Amino acid sequence: MPARHEHDANAGGVSSIFGQSVTVASAGARSSLQLMIAFTPTRAAGLTRLEDFLPHAVGNYARRRNFDLPGHANVSRMSPWLRHRVVTEAEVIAAVVARHGPEMAEKFLSEVTWRLYFKGWLERRPSVWAAYKIERQAAWNRMQTESGLRHQWEAACRGETGIACFDHWAQELTQSGYLHNHARMWCASIWIFTLGLPWTLGADFFLRHLLDGDAASNTLSWRWVAGLQTRGKHYLAQADNIATYTDGRFAPTGLAEDASALNGPPHPPLGPCPTTDPIQADLRSGLLLTEDDLHPDPLLANGLAPVATATLQATTGRSILVSSAQAVDFTRAAIADCTTRLTDRLGPITACVDTDEILHWASAHRLEQVVMHNAAVGPARDALEGLRAKLLDHGVRFSVQVRPLDALASQHATAGFYKFRAALPEIIALAQP
Repeated sequence: MPARHEHDANAGGVSSIFGQSVTVASAGARSSLQLMIAFTPTRAAGLTRLEDFLPHAVGNYARRRNFDLPGHANVSRMSPWLRHRVVTEAEVIAAVVARHGPEMAEKFLSEVTWRLYFKGWLERRPSVWAAYKIERQAAWNRMQTESGLRHQWEAACRGETGIACFDHWAQELTQSGYLHNHARMWCASIWIFTLGLPWTLGADFFLRHLLDGDAASNTLSWRWVAGLQTRGKHYLAQADNIATYTDGRFAPTGLAEDASALNGPPHPPLGPCPTTDPIQADLRSGLLLTEDDLHPDPLLANGLAPVATATLQATTGRSILVSSAQAVDFTRAAIADCTTRLTDRLGPITACVDTDEILHWASAHRLEQVVMHNAAVGPARDALEGLRAKLLDHGVRFSVQVRPLDALASQHATAGFYKFRAALPEIIALAQP
């Protein structure tokens, strides 16, 4: 991994949003940014958010989900908790189906399955993530010698391009760590086709700031906008669409209207589906928690009794730059909530930063087996590279558990989403408690 660069194109402060609602107002004529967003990084808060959203998961969501409006009341806003599996996709699907039935809630259920689809797609093609990182580094290298490109990138990251809607979204992202999904599409399109900036640096901008920053969803969404994911089909933001779905708050001019999709190599061949390792109940076991999966409750309910637990936070690996304070802090607090919530079942808890520290932890507790939920393709997987071989060299088994929904998603994520969507009945059935 390249060294983290300390440059911050968003100098000017970050607003804390944990544990309370805050109002953030932008300065001058930039964009009249006004936010009231609360994302508290606890399971209790995530479940409360889900409960509050359930009555609106059908009619209002189906009609108004594409509108980017202050407060984002028309969407679930569950993504920060889902990304870290503080609350799981299965729990959300089961709750919505229990409340409304699968037919009435079809629109919302389809949106939830996009997350599973992207994870499954990238799981089968991990080289796409590796290629993104290589291309991102090359784009960053260009900026060291091309002052014009660097100034454009800095203006985009600060929300100082002169395109009011884009500047609003850039500031909203850096100040809150969240953007409406439709705004993410518009923002990515303007970044690529109007501003002419490298798509990988845009994906990096999102990933280092989003509370729900996820390698699969973020990378593949930016590839889709660029025309790399669905080959030759790209997404051009249109002024009338933005005006309609922001209720007239923005009416941009000068957006690219006739741009070609980006060129790139064909998709790599499908790799294998992930598989679950057996757990040997008679071995002295430790639990390894990563930020990708902070709901080990099923493992504990099925008989795992760890003598010790280690945590690994890999948020710093999201970006070529320094990941935002709110993304790092949200993740750290979510990990702490998990270990506090289950403290009487986890044994002593050790925070680790790399595989060497995990090895030291395993040795210190005389572990014979380390168990963890699968870390998705992305920063946590990167940080754990080589761990299995290192543990085996020390006589310790490594048992990686793949959630049933992830296994099903990987099995069906062989082509586009609409083919994958045919598996929705299976997904719903598997999510039931």
